[in-house]
Amino acid sequence: MNKFVAIDFETAKDYHICAVGIVTVEDGMITDEYYSLIQPPYNEYSPFTIRVHGITPQDTLDAPSFIDVYPEIEKRLANQTVVAHNESFDRGVLIKTMRDNRLDYAALNLSDRWECTMKRCRKLERYPSGKLNECCAVDGIALNHHEALSDARGCAMLYLNVC
Repeated sequence: MNKFVAIDFETAKDYHICAVGIVTVEDGMITDEYYSLIQPPYNEYSPFTIRVHGITPQDTLDAPSFIDVYPEIEKRLANQTVVAHNESFDRGVLIKTMRDNRLDYAALNLSDRWECTMKRCRKLERYPSGKLNECCAVDGIALNHHEALSDARGCAMLYLNVC
């Protein structure tokens, strides 16, 4: 794959985004990285998600809304091959969040299904599971699991290894 974009969302509650990480890869090299905290609606979190990623309402109290960071997301994703670990989750989060913000997902001109490193890793015997942290550990990829930019970077490096 000559060029692709890897993305990861962390959610606060349901599908409401509290962080995004995006990594652009061209010719096997990372050429751009983007990260932002995002204030979810009403700045509400579930205790479960806080335990997973450690992001709290205090962290996003002054963070931009999704609509504020969307131009950065759009310029990196539009017309690209998008990769995610468990792509159906991240794709669903983006579609629902765009719908809630009256944005047209179809305008991004993305494939109906993104590339999925979890599915690719599960097909290969060298990986003990499809979990991002376990797959990255096998390949010696540094990862701060459940930190959106680190997860996007880990996903990008995995994709280069399994393509």
